[in-house]
Amino acid sequence: MTIHRYAGALLATALGLLGSACARHEQPASAAAIPEASVAAVRVARADLTGSITLTGDFIPFQEVDVMSKVAGYIRAINVDVGDRVHPGEVLATLEVPEMENEMARARAAIDQAKSQAAQAEDEVHRTESAYQMAHLSLTRIQNVAQREPGLVPQQQVDEVHSRDLESEAQVAAAKSNLAAARQRIEVMQADQDRLKTMQKYETITAPFEGVVTKRYANTGAMIQAGTASQSQAMPVVRVSQNNLLRLILPVPESSVAQVSIGRTVSVRVSALNRTFNGRVARFTDKVQLSTRTMDTEVDVPNPSLALIPGMYAEVDLALQEHRNVLAVPPDAIDGIGANTRVYKVDAQGIIHIVPVQVGLETAGQVEIRQGVEEGDRIVAGRRNGLKEGDHVKPVVAAFLNAARSN
Repeated sequence: MTIHRYAGALLATALGLLGSACARHEQPASAAAIPEASVAAVRVARADLTGSITLTGDFIPFQEVDVMSKVAGYIRAINVDVGDRVHPGEVLATLEVPEMENEMARARAAIDQAKSQAAQAEDEVHRTESAYQMAHLSLTRIQNVAQREPGLVPQQQVDEVHSRDLESEAQVAAAKSNLAAARQRIEVMQADQDRLKTMQKYETITAPFEGVVTKRYANTGAMIQAGTASQSQAMPVVRVSQNNLLRLILPVPESSVAQVSIGRTVSVRVSALNRTFNGRVARFTDKVQLSTRTMDTEVDVPNPSLALIPGMYAEVDLALQEHRNVLAVPPDAIDGIGANTRVYKVDAQGIIHIVPVQVGLETAGQVEIRQGVEEGDRIVAGRRNGLKEGDHVKPVVAAFLNAARSN
């Protein structure tokens, strides 16, 4: 009997211990916390942002001209060919103009004749001056006699001598006028000779600037007409292009015209060479084309090695706006657009707060935030599906790899 009671007591004690163990096992399971969700996050940092647009264009020479001849003639010699580099004043070709020598000889003969006529006129001045001096001396003497002894010299004789004096004086004036006219004819002849000398210099055709001969129109012996009129069908000798400095014309959209500024440095990518060159915004037309709603903007690109060739295709990231030391986050940290733009901010306790923000300049890798967050705030970046206000998350801060710089 005693044994049964002892066995029953042991069974009751075992059941009690089993129930207590089960109770202890179920209690932690019911009180366990829900695991925290991990989210990618970035910190708001300060950065220098530059807004730009990508534009394309073709290179053209900085200046290009078809070199014409000022005078008509035959090409005696041509010294350059396609691809030759030339310098200012370098002789490109020499013309032969036979009639030019004849005109020069005629001009020299005309000058000699005018000088002879001037010498004769000068001699005539000396002769008439001598005659005038004799006539005037005779008049003075007869007038003195008539004054000392009135009635001795007839008045008619006095008048005749006076008339010869006046006539000789007039002859002197006429001779001096003829001499002046002869000297003026010499000046006219010399001016005509100088004109012929100037025209003769045009027999030598020189390079107007440093460049490359890109086309040759004529050969030795070809007849070249004088290219002096816009209606002329004169054939050029060569075409010279200045390629050590090129122009890149970019069509800037109307919406970005106001942000274009002269002097800005740009990077010019040339895919054909797999190289990047430096350029500078040099000028723009200051007029929007009605057909394309764009404004032509020229970028000067130095090309001292002539690696770039006119006609090559190039791309330029043209900077339009620049905001320095502003708060910025990656674009994938921004949710919504316009008035509904917001970010998912994670506070120090890991709680989600949906904060409306005001954005500014947007670039390919960063977005300026003008209002709503502060520097150092943690912002959810990437997927935000299922997140809502008040959720408890575990932020995993990722590196901000978009050139943001912290102050």
